[in-house]
Amino acid sequence: MKLTAWRVALRIARRDALRAKGRSALVVAMVALPVLGVTGADVVFRSADLDPAERVVRAMGQANAQLQLVERGAIIMQAPDPDTGYDMESPEAAEQENGRPKYTPEQRRSLDTEPAELARQLLPPGSTLIPERRGPFTSTSTAQGLLSVQTTEADLNDPVWKGRIDLVKGRAPGAGHEIAVTQAFLDRSGLKLGDRTAPRGLEATPYTITAVVEYPGELRATELVARPGSLIDPLNAYAAGQGSRRNPSDDRTDRWLVKLPAGATFDWPKVSELNQYGFTLAARNIMLDPPARSDVPYYVKEDQRKSGGTSYFDRTRVVILATVMGMALLEIVLLAGPAFAVGARRSRRQLGLLAAGGGDRANIRAVVLGGGIVLGSTGAALGLGLGLGTVALVRTHAEEYAGQRFGHFDVQPLDLLGVLAIGLVTGLLAAVVPAVQASRQDVVAALTGRDSLKPPSRKLALLGLLMLGGGAALALLGSTGGFGNTSLAVLGGSAVAELGMVALTPYLVGLFGRIGRWLPLGPRLALRDSVRHRGRTAPAVAAVMAAVAGSVAMGIYTFSTDEQQRREYTAGAPAGAVTLDSGWGSAADGKLLPQMRNAVESSIPGLGTRADVQKVGYKGDCAVTEGSCGFVTVNMPKERRCPLDANGFVDISDEEANRLRKEDERCKSGHTSRSNTFGALVSGDATVLHNLFGITDPAVGQALAAGKAVVFDPKYVKDGTVLVELTEPQDRSAAKPGKPVEEVVHEVAVDAYLATAVIPTAGQTLITPDTAHRLGLTTTDAGSVWLPETAPTDGAEQKAMGALSKLADHTYLQVERGYHSQRDLVTLGLTAFAALVALGAAGIATGLAAADSQRDLTTLAAVGAEPRIRRTLSGFQCGVIATMGTLLGVVAGVVPAVALLKVEAAAAVFPGMSPEQVANRSLVVFPWLNVGVTVVVLPLLAVVLATLLTRSRISLLRRSG
Repeated sequence: MKLTAWRVALRIARRDALRAKGRSALVVAMVALPVLGVTGADVVFRSADLDPAERVVRAMGQANAQLQLVERGAIIMQAPDPDTGYDMESPEAAEQENGRPKYTPEQRRSLDTEPAELARQLLPPGSTLIPERRGPFTSTSTAQGLLSVQTTEADLNDPVWKGRIDLVKGRAPGAGHEIAVTQAFLDRSGLKLGDRTAPRGLEATPYTITAVVEYPGELRATELVARPGSLIDPLNAYAAGQGSRRNPSDDRTDRWLVKLPAGATFDWPKVSELNQYGFTLAARNIMLDPPARSDVPYYVKEDQRKSGGTSYFDRTRVVILATVMGMALLEIVLLAGPAFAVGARRSRRQLGLLAAGGGDRANIRAVVLGGGIVLGSTGAALGLGLGLGTVALVRTHAEEYAGQRFGHFDVQPLDLLGVLAIGLVTGLLAAVVPAVQASRQDVVAALTGRDSLKPPSRKLALLGLLMLGGGAALALLGSTGGFGNTSLAVLGGSAVAELGMVALTPYLVGLFGRIGRWLPLGPRLALRDSVRHRGRTAPAVAAVMAAVAGSVAMGIYTFSTDEQQRREYTAGAPAGAVTLDSGWGSAADGKLLPQMRNAVESSIPGLGTRADVQKVGYKGDCAVTEGSCGFVTVNMPKERRCPLDANGFVDISDEEANRLRKEDERCKSGHTSRSNTFGALVSGDATVLHNLFGITDPAVGQALAAGKAVVFDPKYVKDGTVLVELTEPQDRSAAKPGKPVEEVVHEVAVDAYLATAVIPTAGQTLITPDTAHRLGLTTTDAGSVWLPETAPTDGAEQKAMGALSKLADHTYLQVERGYHSQRDLVTLGLTAFAALVALGAAGIATGLAAADSQRDLTTLAAVGAEPRIRRTLSGFQCGVIATMGTLLGVVAGVVPAVALLKVEAAAAVFPGMSPEQVANRSLVVFPWLNVGVTVVVLPLLAVVLATLLTRSRISLLRRSG
């Protein structure tokens, strides 16, 4: 066709679009919605992906570099930006010579020199080191109680911190007892600027909040930022006074910002030199202008390791995303198709006049395709503008939701052109089938308003059947193939299968017509009318099928993943039990447990008998001594243990390890997750047996009281005993750099009683405090468990949580309510959306059928049919379309759902999983109830709505021709 012909066709299409505003708005909205989503996602992704200059500012503020000591005596191999990756060779891996490690001169110097002094020696003369000093987590006072926070020291008056720590509000701390806090701290604490907060141990000297700061890359940080020397040293002094034996290396500064003298700079050889001493260096000029990839040993090693591949989990995300997006676009095409079919149907006289005036089939196709171009481009432009505007409007909320600031509002023209092309192609594809049908209509029939009825094409039906079978096979078999084929196989196979179902639709509509002989008059007339006018029925059925297929696919996917999670859920206690644990915050030492228990019991009525649980320790409690303690657990007999779980270093190749995980039953993990929060070995009496494990058998309580260990996993019991494994404390402060500290482990056999708990308790054991003390172990109050007759209400649980928050932060209170499905709202939304779209498509087709059936209705009225026959006929016409589309959609939705589940299952299965876990990962659950409701209720609803919204009065028409 010539360009002038296309201009005429587009002009006609634009006029028709303006004439039928409702139909045009429907198509524009269908195209605009996905374009809006893709545009918003693209702009958000681009804006959140920092460019090198922005990454530099986030990492080092206004400094020239950031220097970090990874480990004294280590040898580093880093990327130009070490945050993206580095490899480390520990000094412990050095070659041995005469029983002593053979260090390089650089390693020896690193081991013998203090890190800060070594950094000054290695950096250019005149360089300034600004320590990045991170203190311990501590608890500080709030409006309600205590809150756990991270502590940091930085002079915010120094502009070097700008971009790394930004001053948002107030003024930088100037005096010793002034402090800056993050917005997240203010939100959680209930404090404001000018208020005071006192870290635990420093209550006599509280700090005044003078500023609000933020880390642009970590907006959710709950942190106190003080002037250098004003916070961390007092906290350490308090901890030392309390007898806490912190590892001295915990307080060592191992990261600095570096300011170079005028004219000085870093080069890649200098970075490599620092790597030999155990440092990584992120230099501003190198990150902005990195060396060639082949000149970076870290990249060379990574390329050899990956061989251009991609991790399987990344491939899985690509396959799922590509399939969802591709199927969504296909369904938009199918949903918009009936609207173009309606337009072509109503314009058939106009198109007939065009053909009578000398226009060929190409001209007629161009007019209908022009509608796709006009509406597709309009919808794409509208969606693009709305997407950009939406992101700009919600940018601040999006940043807070993501937890980091955007680098800048990044709009990529090429990306947006691609998005516009997607919208235009979507509109064109939706208009292709109506255009071809319009170009094939008989000119005389179009001018007189008569239909030219043709039988369904058997060749098209055969092709559709082959596409359905071949697409399903391709998607299902390809979902377990390699990456090169998986994306194309799953997406292409699912799309081909659904298009095959579309191609089959005209033939299947004819098959549906055969059941008309058994139906009453109204449904029989509606069914035969739909069969006779397949040209308008098939697109409407395909649209309903597309909506239902999407709903069914997501239903299968969500039901299957939900069932997987249900089977893998591990209860922490019997149903309805209330568990209190001191947690890991300010109450970790257990000193606040009496007040916490009172708070819970006063907030939740009818808790019943309380069972107090003790943690079992060996030579100290790590929660108090911070690392200087032993460790105690239970273990299986040696012959039942996986060789890979042996203590110390296991010299086994990766191939041998994978073989053991696949073939050795001892190395298949199964459900090894602990069910409760107190640990593998806990201490308590018979009330703990009842409340925590659900055991009421008196014999078990008697065995516990007699000094036996109650074991709940038969794999741990041999010859009536269980092995308690004791690991001696390690004094890491006395360890020399480069020399590993060897673990000293020994085992004690304890008489055991095998019991069966009501919850999964893999590897768990209960002993009394007397038994623990007899074995040389210690017990520490850890928490309590109640088992009321009925589970507490949500209101009572929230009241208890509020009471606990006033005492301490990061405590643990859990009411065991069993597994809670997360799919209900999602499934309901999908079903409602499918119903809405299906009803819309059926309604469009019904309106077109009503217009086409006007002469038939006139004939019925002439022979004495009652006026309500119009309403009845319209209702059943809508019901017929909804029924056929729903049934076909159920079949079409199975393929993509099963294919995606197989892709996820292949990614989730790894060596060492138990057969039960493997079976759970590959589980496919069909939502029979939801599908049944859709198949039955949706057509009935379509019949009722169409019947109520159609007028009974029939206008008699003059027959033409």
